[in-house]
Amino acid sequence: MKLLKSLLMASAILGAVNAAQANDQFIPILSYRVGPYAAGGSGFYGGAIDYFNLVNAKGGLNGVKISWEECETEYNASRGVECYERLKKTQGGASLVEPLSTGIAYGILDRVAEDKIPLTTLGYGRSDAANGKVFPYVFPLITSYWNQAAAMTKYLGDKSGGMDKLKGKKIVHLYHDSAFGKEPIPVLDAQAKQYGFELIKIPVAHPGNEQQSQWLQIRQANPDYVILWGWGVMNAVAIKTAQRNGYSREKMLGVWWAGSEEDAIPAGDAAKGYTAMTFNTPGNYPVLDEIRSKVYAAGKGNLGDKTRVGTVYHMRGVTAAILWTEAILKAQEKFGKGKLMTSEQIRWGFENLNVDEARQKALGAMGMFPPVKTSCEDHEGSGAVKVQQWTGDKWKAITPNWVTGDKALTRAMLEESSNKYAAEKKITPACLK
Repeated sequence: MKLLKSLLMASAILGAVNAAQANDQFIPILSYRVGPYAAGGSGFYGGAIDYFNLVNAKGGLNGVKISWEECETEYNASRGVECYERLKKTQGGASLVEPLSTGIAYGILDRVAEDKIPLTTLGYGRSDAANGKVFPYVFPLITSYWNQAAAMTKYLGDKSGGMDKLKGKKIVHLYHDSAFGKEPIPVLDAQAKQYGFELIKIPVAHPGNEQQSQWLQIRQANPDYVILWGWGVMNAVAIKTAQRNGYSREKMLGVWWAGSEEDAIPAGDAAKGYTAMTFNTPGNYPVLDEIRSKVYAAGKGNLGDKTRVGTVYHMRGVTAAILWTEAILKAQEKFGKGKLMTSEQIRWGFENLNVDEARQKALGAMGMFPPVKTSCEDHEGSGAVKVQQWTGDKWKAITPNWVTGDKALTRAMLEESSNKYAAEKKITPACLK
């Protein structure tokens, strides 16, 4: 009898848990917390989960709580696809997916369209996916690699005294030899032709621990600038190797995945004065203070090291989670406040985002990232960036305003590329309702 009562009680508890989960907005976490890219994955997903816990602590999204489950991808494309397939139908189905990996994003690009699950690629991935008429379920939110490359060229042009001053200069693209590293090359090639600078492309094999031969090439070429398009351990190695080869860190400009504390601190004094792109403004914000006071103080923080709260990767995770939850709230405005949203309804929310300065202020994130306003034609929603510099102990924004490059160029390129993809896949470009 006691055993029967115990079983019935356990069944009741399990049923209550399942019922609670069934009423939660489920978001799979395709994370990577081990391996050479663990700093990025742990910081980003730690920030996202911290924001989920903050939202839940404040009552959820109009009463709807967020639930999640992690699957370790190790930043491996095949593992990422496996994780996506395993979690996409969990707890009633995935609301959205964000793998933080260009390789994984490419691997599930066609699958999310079939499954009708929105895929966000925050500041990375396939740049032409900004065309929602061709990629209705893909959202390269805030800014893409193509717009970042255009902004980089603009910044280097301004630094040289004007875009016309780039003529005859040498710019090295030192890149992670992967889809991630190759993504900006079409824009850099186009701008090299347009402005008359020489573009020297030098790949670095995964994970990037050894770069002596690459920096020997750079020393021989003696370029005016080096664009460091790195990720993980590759970045600190590049900064330190540059110093050993006598190359000024002030002439280096990193991709935003080469501009975190985890990239600069291991490089020591070699990193002081180094600059990198960012789509987050360094500093503290009310939302981060709320995470400290309502999440970490309650013992629910996701990161073991509390000092990482508010660092670059953590802030990007918080930014991502803000945009995800804003899309869900936007969907609720149309399909039912306080109701559980389907992935298709959330896709509509992503396509109709308007996180302006007023909304950022209400969220305690004013100026933390550029205003984002999406549409069917523009799944990116901004394209703006800043440049930050490492002072020796922290990042400091050195462009006070958000910077955009030649968006007319990148728009023409993404139209051409996305329409070519549509023709190959027999897709008729159109806006979904």
